[in-house]
Amino acid sequence: MKGVRNVGLRAKFRNAGESCVAANRVFVEAPIAEAFAEAYARRASALKVGDPLSEETDIGPLVNEAALRKVHAHVEDALSRGARLVAGGEARGLFFAPTVLLDVKPESLLFREETFGPVAPLTVFQEEAEAVRWANGFPVGLAAYVFTRDLSRAFRVAEALEYGIVGVNDGVPSTPQAPFGGRKQSGLGREGGKWGLEEYLEVKYISLGL
Repeated sequence: MKGVRNVGLRAKFRNAGESCVAANRVFVEAPIAEAFAEAYARRASALKVGDPLSEETDIGPLVNEAALRKVHAHVEDALSRGARLVAGGEARGLFFAPTVLLDVKPESLLFREETFGPVAPLTVFQEEAEAVRWANGFPVGLAAYVFTRDLSRAFRVAEALEYGIVGVNDGVPSTPQAPFGGRKQSGLGREGGKWGLEEYLEVKYISLGL
């Protein structure tokens, strides 16, 4: 996705969504939900699906047929529970079109499981605390993203999120000099930066009686 500058698209669609830090659920505040869905779908639809070896390609194929079936099942489940298809939803071979759904319900598979595909499920929230509660209501916590122009909200939500990595207006926060790792069932410990070196060091404790 070299030509894609939109950080929100990168957070979801890089590597066709088959990334451990890909955004799996997208919470959108009610007053902007419709406009956001339309704009996000328009940009997602403009992503080029094709040969993964081409520099012009944004979305390549899924890894295998099992992955394709899972993505299909998650989308169909969400639609059956009242979600609206705003863009995408089609498959050709192992290629699944960048897909955006609005009004995805919390009981949907898209909401409760990791899809690992190019599907952005938008769930509408009314209050900030509701979005934070939904985001923290899972046994995993590797990466989360916050997009806002409100600096106070950025710090408040970032601190409240139970995740090892939080990108604030940054869809690709991973970098070699920063710690990489999660919380809860996403694992213990960190790699990257000085924190990653600690795994290769031995700590010696010396007590002196003077």
